[in-house]
This record gives sequence, structure tokens and C-alpha cells, in this order.
Amino acid sequence: MPKYACLNNIAEVGLQRFHPAFEKTETIDEAQGLLVRSAKLHDMEFSDNLLAIARAGAGVNNIPLDRCTEKGVVVFNTPGANANGVKELVFAGMLLASRDIVEGVEWVRANKDDENIAADTEKQKKQFAGTELQGKKLGIIGLGYIGVRVANSAVYMDMDVYGYDPYVSVDSAWHLSRKITHVLNVEDIFRECDYITIHVPLLDSTRHMINEDAISKMKDGVVIINMARDALVDEEAVIRAIDSGKVRRYVSDFPNATVSGHKNCITTPHLGASTEESEDNCAKMAVDELQDYLENGNIRNSVNYPACDMGAPLRTGRIAVFHKNVKNMIGQFTGILGEAGVNIAEMANKSKGEYAYTLMDLDSEVDENVLEKLREVNGVVRVRRIK
Repeated sequence: MPKYACLNNIAEVGLQRFHPAFEKTETIDEAQGLLVRSAKLHDMEFSDNLLAIARAGAGVNNIPLDRCTEKGVVVFNTPGANANGVKELVFAGMLLASRDIVEGVEWVRANKDDENIAADTEKQKKQFAGTELQGKKLGIIGLGYIGVRVANSAVYMDMDVYGYDPYVSVDSAWHLSRKITHVLNVEDIFRECDYITIHVPLLDSTRHMINEDAISKMKDGVVIINMARDALVDEEAVIRAIDSGKVRRYVSDFPNATVSGHKNCITTPHLGASTEESEDNCAKMAVDELQDYLENGNIRNSVNYPACDMGAPLRTGRIAVFHKNVKNMIGQFTGILGEAGVNIAEMANKSKGEYAYTLMDLDSEVDENVLEKLREVNGVVRVRRIK
């Protein structure tokens, strides 16, 4: 009976998707699968029972990917499951930044005991008037699940939308509105746009992507929105630009000592994916990925191993081999199985960087001796009998 453990609270609507054959355990070392949100796993010792970790969310910086890959532990995330929640917060941020709503609400609270507040409001409201989004230029850096949703919704709000993503996927391209201007140089976003929102993963190449040099190329009075990762933006440079009047507002979902409470910084308490719907969607996707892998060996949305899907195993046996992505691995596998008189009915071999994954459906069962011979092949990380 497959066992799973939850290292954080996972929405019950997701856990209910496990088949009755799956058992929840409180003993982590017993679990073949772990479900996690924000728990930090870098210092955790993994038992040999562990086969997979499913992160109910997009970011996986709390999981030791290299160590998992070396042990043949598949790490899943849930791209797109929380995209609508983040998209809506982006628009909330743009509206808060453009209409001086926060300052207006604070003024009302500060004057709540004023008996003449209705009349005084008419005198004071002009300082909170702000501007509209319609007709403004919105630049989107990163056209993944969230960026595409932001772009398409902005079109319906009559914004002039520019999108930049040198690695835009075919799926994203299909879903983008034809009204979006796809630019090939991010500096076009900096020069042209009134609002700039960033939706890329945090990598060495994207850290402080919005920096002093980038800001110097932007329009005076630009609004910068960051609902992705705080380190994508050099916030010290943003603060200087706010103080000089270059940047009108900085909207971030990541409170810290640099931006919290600073004038013209609007900071929300990491609310991007914290909606009931997003948490439910992430839980459902994570459970589906984990369950399909533990039952069938199929990999979808893994960050450390390649996608591979052969459906449900219909033959007598199915085995999975995790191995280095080097030549002659398949030849060695087929040779060992052939010597044992085992016919391979179907096979899929996929690679991702230095590692590969081979899934084989067999016309007969394999005994433990054959599996041990596969494990002894130089470059094999893990061999798993699925059926």
C-alpha cells in the first residue's frame, strides 16, 4: 500500500483525490511520497523509501533538488495552478498604485472622528485622484502561466500590452492575444511602458533583473510590480528611484526591511497564491502528479527529471530506471533483460540535462536478480519496479 506524508497543511479537496489504496502516514520515513508547501527540506534526511516530493506551488527553493536528483527522487511542482490568484493580485496592485487608494483609505481612517468628514472629503479627494489604467502601456517580463493571464486580461482593460520572453513556450504563444506586442529586447519594455510587471523564475541570470541600469532606461513616473520573487528586483535601487521621483510606485508581495512602510511602496504580505482557490488547485495538481507517479511511473511537471507518460501499465510488468544521460545505457538495459528472456513490449526514454528516465513495459515479470543487475550498471541511479 503506497504511503504519503504531508509536511504542511494540504487542502483536503486535494487529499480526497487519493485512491483508497493510498495511506496517509505521520511517520515521514515510511512515506514513498511527500506533499509540501513551504516546509524547508534542505536539512532533512531522506529515507530509502522516498520516491517523490510534490510541491503544492511553483517555487521549489525549499527543496534540495541536486540531492533529490542524485537519489532518484522525483520533485514535482504545480505550474499554473495558482496563476489566476497571482494575476488578480497584479491588477489589484496596479489599481492601488494608480488611484492612490491606499493613501485615501488611510486618510479616511485618520479622520474617522471628524463630524464634517463628508464635506472635508470633497476638499481632500483631489490629492488621491490618481490615473486610470485604460490606454496606459503595460510591460510584462515573462510570458508563462501568469504572464499570459495578465497580458490577456490587460487587453480587455484597454491597456496597450508589451510582452517579453525569449523562451516563450508554444503553449503560451497559442494562448496569447494577438493584440499583444511581443518585443525581442527587454529594454523596449523599460523605455516604453508606464507599468512593468515581472513574472520570471529566480535564477542567477534573473537576480536583480530590475536594477539601477534598467531603471535609468524607464519612463519617469513608472510603476513597477513584483509578485514573483523579491530578489528579481534590486530594491535598494528602487528606493533611490522612488526618492528621486523616477519611480512613482513599487508594488511588491514580499515584505522586508527595505520596502516595508517606505513612502510610495505598496507591500502585500505574500498573498499572491494565498487564495482558497489557488491552494485547492495546487493541492489537487500535486496529488494527481504524485499519485500517477507512484502508481504508474509517469512523470508530469517535474523540475528535476524529464516528462514521461506511458499511461497505465497494461502489460505484465513495468520498471523504471533513473540514470545518467550518457551513451549506451539503453543497450545495456535491453541486453540484461534479453539475457533473462524478458521481452520489452514498449519503452520510453527521456532526458533532462545530465539525467535520464527510462520506462519499460514488459511481457513477463522480472525477478530481483535482474533488477539488481540493472542497478549495477555504471551510471544507474535507481531502479524501481512499478508492476
